[in-house]
Amino acid sequence: MHMLLKRLGSLLVGRKIALRLALATFVLSGTVYAGPDQVTNIFKPLSTPAESVYQAALLTLAVCAVIFLIVGGLLAYTTIRFRRRAADDGLEPPQIYGSNQIELAWTVLPVLIVFVLILVTSRTIADVQNKPAAPDSLKVTVVGHQWWWEIRYPELGIVTANELHVPVTDIAKPRQTFLRLESADVAHSFWVPQLAGKTDLIPNRVNMMWIEPKEVGTYLGNCAEYCGTEHARMLLRVIVHEPDDFARWAGQQAATQQQNGAEDPQVKAGRDVFFSTSCVNCHTISGTSARGRFGPDLTHLMSRDTLASGAAPNTAEKLRAWVRDPQTIKDGSLMPNMQLTEQELDQLVAYLLTLK
Repeated sequence: MHMLLKRLGSLLVGRKIALRLALATFVLSGTVYAGPDQVTNIFKPLSTPAESVYQAALLTLAVCAVIFLIVGGLLAYTTIRFRRRAADDGLEPPQIYGSNQIELAWTVLPVLIVFVLILVTSRTIADVQNKPAAPDSLKVTVVGHQWWWEIRYPELGIVTANELHVPVTDIAKPRQTFLRLESADVAHSFWVPQLAGKTDLIPNRVNMMWIEPKEVGTYLGNCAEYCGTEHARMLLRVIVHEPDDFARWAGQQAATQQQNGAEDPQVKAGRDVFFSTSCVNCHTISGTSARGRFGPDLTHLMSRDTLASGAAPNTAEKLRAWVRDPQTIKDGSLMPNMQLTEQELDQLVAYLLTLK
């Protein structure tokens, strides 16, 4: 027994157990790990759908808290009031069986409580899911891949990855962003806690959701449905702009799409490396012959904050490490090691750095 306890103690201080305890702490405290050194609080909603879910959750928590206090109080009273005393004769107390009033109370009250919670939940779900799309709302298609997000703006002709750019809503003139959710392989789940609840992305099925951010900033999210090896690093950023800034961003993205086809003599060697390897089979660069669909669109690669769906910051150093060997940054990634020489690596990275 002593050896068993000693071994259990050594396991509890292991790194894996410590990590699980840390994750459990985040869950119990109402937070979700959404990026390197960043925590998103689900109890601070900043979008209309998230606020609706938050209010329903608060009611449920309040009801459960009242039930807990009543049951806990009765148990404490019973334990203290009817505890064994020194003057007791040790005989079994009188046995009383049945109470119609009590049995009726603990049957009817729980039914009423569940009925009220069902009504509130149903109304919340209906209000969120049945929201009609206004003519000026932004339409975005989000496709989940192992393990990254493809983001398309059909009306704007923009394709990007892992970063969803949307305008902030205005109280005087609300503007929602409606998301069409699809999956290219397995089941994923789109979740940005401060903006909306979880919505699954199912193969061969289209799901819809909408967000209405009320503050400018960057909102962190992640895939909430286990989807394979790198599920934990399938991170997501929603960047909310002022309307004018969003229009400027969209204009820059559209303009860049027309520029990538031009030859740049300074990075021609890196461009040749890109088009002579299997990179061209997986990635798209607008304005060129690269039309791959297995990996993220690289047309605006350097305009993003992160690489590999949030696994690393998007810097020249990290980009070089990612291209050299993706497994060092995202173990299990489907992107292969191209076995490039140092010279080829430098040339290719120099070319990728121009994709803005």
